[in-house]
Order: sequence, then C-alpha cells, then structure tokens
Amino acid sequence: MGKQSIIGRKDEQKIIQNYVDSGKAEMIAVYGRRRVGKTFLIKSYFANKFDFAFTGIYNVTKSVQLAQFHKTLEEYSRRQIKKPKDWFEAFDMLKEYLATLDKEKIIVFIDEIPWLDTPKSNFLAAFGQFWNVWASVKNNLKLFVCGSATTWMLSKFVGDKGGIYGRVSRSIWLRPFTLGEAEQFLKTVKGMSLSRKQILEVYMIFGGIPYYLDMLVKGKPLDVNIDELLFYQDAPLRHEFDFLFRTLFLNTKIYRSVVEALSKKLKGLTRQELIAILKIKEGGMLTEALDNLIKCDFIRKYTAFGKSERDAMFQLTDLFSLFYLKFIGQGSGQEENLWTKLSDKPPVIAWRGYAFEQVCLHHLAQIKKSLGISGIIGDIHSWNCRPFTDKNGTQWQGGQVDLVIDRADGVVNLCEIKHVNNKFAIDADYEERLRDRAALFEQVTKTRKTVHHTFITTYGVKQNLYSGIVQSEVVADDLFG
Repeated sequence: MGKQSIIGRKDEQKIIQNYVDSGKAEMIAVYGRRRVGKTFLIKSYFANKFDFAFTGIYNVTKSVQLAQFHKTLEEYSRRQIKKPKDWFEAFDMLKEYLATLDKEKIIVFIDEIPWLDTPKSNFLAAFGQFWNVWASVKNNLKLFVCGSATTWMLSKFVGDKGGIYGRVSRSIWLRPFTLGEAEQFLKTVKGMSLSRKQILEVYMIFGGIPYYLDMLVKGKPLDVNIDELLFYQDAPLRHEFDFLFRTLFLNTKIYRSVVEALSKKLKGLTRQELIAILKIKEGGMLTEALDNLIKCDFIRKYTAFGKSERDAMFQLTDLFSLFYLKFIGQGSGQEENLWTKLSDKPPVIAWRGYAFEQVCLHHLAQIKKSLGISGIIGDIHSWNCRPFTDKNGTQWQGGQVDLVIDRADGVVNLCEIKHVNNKFAIDADYEERLRDRAALFEQVTKTRKTVHHTFITTYGVKQNLYSGIVQSEVVADDLFG
C-alpha cells in the first residue's frame, strides 16, 4: 500500500500532508459514512506504518476494549506491560511508550474511536486528559482518528463542548467516489473491463462507496454480480442497510424512519410533512437527524426556485439506500436471480430514471464544467408549479423542472434529465411542452434572466427539426470528468 494505491482523495491527501509537515502537535478527525474508505485512506497514505495504531471494536464491553488496547500496546512497545484498570491508566501507558520514541514525526492512528466510548467508561475524559496535558505539547506528534458513527463524531468529538473542545486541528469529511473515481477504481484496482453504461448502472446501485465496488467479481456478468451480492439468501450485502444504521447513528429508529419516509416520496418532503408522517414532535431530535443524514450523504436539503428556507425540501440521495428500499427492503427481493430477470422491466426502468437524476445531482461540478460555467456562481434548485388561472383569465397547465441552475451571469438553465438507451428525440409535441414550460416559469417566477433549455441525457439529443430548442447539452460521459 501507499499513496500510489489511493484513488482520488487528492484534496484530502494535501490536507493530511500539510498537518504532518506543521511544526506542532496535530489532531485530525476523519469521518463519513461506513464503507466510504476512511481507514483505507489513512492506512494507505502512511503505508500502514504507524508508531501506534488501534481499532475500536463494535458492541463490546470496556474490559474487552481495554484488553485489546493492552495487547496492541505490548506489540508496539515490544515489552510486557501490566493490564490497565481503566482508560486513564491505559493512556498513561501510551504516553510512557510514545515518550521513548526519538523520531522526527510520531504518527498515531485510532480507528473507530466512537466504539471505544462505551457506557460509563470515561473514555472521552481520559482521552481529553491525554491530549491536553501531554500530547498537545509534543510538537512532533500527529494523531489521526476515524469514526463511522457520525452522530458521535460530530456531537461528542469534533463538536465536543468538554475536555477536547476546539482541540481538533482539522476534520475531514470523506465523501463517496465520483463516477470518474469509480471508473478508475474498477479498471485499475479491480481490473474490470466495463463500459461506461455498465459503470453508470453500478454507480446507480452502489453509489461511490469503495467497499461495495470492491465486492464486484471480475469475469462475472454484471447482472449476476448484483444478484449474488444483494439478492441471494446469503448475499453479503442483503442486510447491509440494517447494519449501516446501527453503526452510523446512536438513535437508529428516527434516522431509518426518515430515510424510509423519503424513499416513498422521491421528490422530497418538507420538515412539517416529515413530522406528520413520522408522528413525532417538533424539536432538536429531528433537526440533529436531518443534519447528520445530510453530512453522511444520505439526504440533501434544497429549496425550490423562488421559495424560502422555510419551504425547504429533504430528499433521499443515497443511491444504495434508494436501491435497497425499492427492491429488497420492501420484501420484494425474495428471488435469487431477481435482478437478471428484472433488468428491462418497468420498475427497473422507472428506478433508473430517478437514480440517474440523483447521479447528476452528485456531479453538479462536472455538469457546470461541461456547460462551461465552472467559474460562475450559481444556485441549484428544482421547480414545480400546479395548474392555475392568472388574473387575465389565462389557464396555465403547470409543470416541473428537474434541475434549475440560477446563474450570476443573468442566465437560468432549465435542465431536463433523461435516462434513455439511445439519443433522446424531441418531437413537435415535446417541443411545444418545453416552450410552454419556459413561458410558465417566466410568468410565475418573474425572472428577468435569459432562460436556456439544457438537456442532461445518457447519449445526447437527436438532431432533428425540433432539437434547436435545446441551447446546451450534457451527456453521461461528461459526468465522468
């Protein structure tokens, strides 16, 4: 392993190196959803060479954690050490060992740190004392911590109001791979020869989660891979959704309930609609759940064009959760070869259309680059309008736009997102609908900006008598940029 084996993560690697090169003690916290590659990033960057590294164990007692910490410390120090009775004593022993090292840089890595904070263990208090009293003044010490339990990482560590308040030098939120990074991973790491159409399909199912991509087997047809990973009775990812929520969040129920509710209303729900559906009270618990789901890339918060923050919508954007709840979580995934048989059926075609929309929303930077507007500030919205009659008696049919880019240069892109197997053909009726919708948008929003029709499709718009209404295009290949 080493830096050469890391796909993407260029910004994160620069951050790591900057803090390693600094002339003082540093504590770097890496967080993000489970399976996104936090541990791999740190271990690969340092070629798995640490002066001390320890990983917390999920759902075990303090005594088990301490026993494993003791064992690990003996291995690194190469001497016998008495067993610590608590975490204060354990960190004293770590301090004594690290103090013996005469090195330019001392690299310490504590992985899955939330799992060490078992009930009544006083782990955080002991860790805070270790850092504040001794480690923080060791100018050559660089401490890296990782954790998948996002609520713990954000509320008890990065945002701690106690002994380690303000002590984290830098937090790194590790996000899933982009399409381009997923392509690079599948080709260079897995050695798989997949077309971009197939890679897009893989991404729509698994998102950019390296752990899931790594489970694909070279040489097997893609449909067979999907069936074996998700639909067989003993499939390794068949119960992954349940495990995700148990390990990511402290209060699993509300997080899962929010995601399941949003999976049934694909365009999203307002906060008040969620409260009504979930039958819960207004308060901080829902706020925390929504914030953490956003920070874990499960959902997004957006406002419709012309709407206020009060009308904000929450939408499920995690591709794996979307796929799981659509085809497995509702009890539909009972047949072992289901995906092979369903691949061209209406439920899958409908799912592909929505999943492709979400892929596009995950790749807004690539879309703006393709449109040549990377350097232009632009707000991202959706827009919809119900049928109405204006004050002049004109009847408007209503309409919606998948993606609106409200640009600072006086242009608004009304983006149509279409997942089709060939070039998308615009006929006379569709052209009329586009013209009517643009007029409706201008009438309702009162915008003075120039309105452009933009199509984001898998293979582009077919040139014909009616395609001239399209001012700009983005194709699936552009999303790999």
